[in-house]
Amino acid sequence: MPVSGFGPIISATDRCELCPRRCGADRRAGEKGFCGAGVEMEIYSYGRHCGEEPPVSGTRGSGTVFFSRCTLRCLYCQNHPWSQEARGDRYDAAGLAAVFRSLADEGCHNWNLVSPTPWIPGIVQALEMVQKKGRRLPVVYNTSGYERAETIRELSGVAQVYLADLRYSRPESALEGSGAADYVKAARKAFLEMWSQAGALRVDSEGIAQSGVICRLLVLPGRAVEACENLEWLKANAGAGVCISLMSQYIPAHLAGGRPGWDRGISRAEYDMVLQAAMDMGFENGHVQDFGGRAARDLVGFNMKQGRKT
Repeated sequence: MPVSGFGPIISATDRCELCPRRCGADRRAGEKGFCGAGVEMEIYSYGRHCGEEPPVSGTRGSGTVFFSRCTLRCLYCQNHPWSQEARGDRYDAAGLAAVFRSLADEGCHNWNLVSPTPWIPGIVQALEMVQKKGRRLPVVYNTSGYERAETIRELSGVAQVYLADLRYSRPESALEGSGAADYVKAARKAFLEMWSQAGALRVDSEGIAQSGVICRLLVLPGRAVEACENLEWLKANAGAGVCISLMSQYIPAHLAGGRPGWDRGISRAEYDMVLQAAMDMGFENGHVQDFGGRAARDLVGFNMKQGRKT
């Protein structure tokens, strides 16, 4: 499990501190921290995925690996069978390397790692294996945003594209919704590290992401103002040129249906508030999800730039 060429956070095997919870679990000795991860990686599914933002999915799909386990406990998680119930199969580094090769053989644009944080050591080993054989694709680090900045710093050169969330702006919402009162502080600090490393989104001649940061903002019921506050923070700390992805897809999945305040979808008025805020602040790079198929054409990203070509 030790990983050559990386610092103590990624290489450590006797005290896991990969995520902000810093459990300190000795995974090689069988200890399990908050996420429940052991030594062998656990993967729920993998394959060509066409449902990401256009610069990630492109025309041939994103080579997506859905890892089991998660460092959050979101009430509304649509992926709870594997993120919280840990369904999936076990893989060693060689097995994941074979997955990466198969996705490249299918013609996927990139390797898209969904919720990879508990498994970084094995992922890095697998990438080293395929890259030594001359197989290289952009690596998309697809994260909830709840990351240690120190861990992200050690990933410099491993991940080219960061697909990150800024989901909350207030600790009480983060605690109630995802069981992480420190989400805001951790996610913003991690975002700044991602931005320092990768910067603005850069795409090739076909519009496919080669490097950079895409920031997702999922609008939550009763908390549209928090998405607006995160837009304000982004503008102040990265500028209005950062590529954003505004998302209306919240549904009261998993446990949310039984929790007041979380047991409904967002309203059109809530979503429009965030869209208007983004336009008023001058954001023009990125994508905006339609709202139930009824959004006006000028609010669905058609007038938004698709990133910068290299």
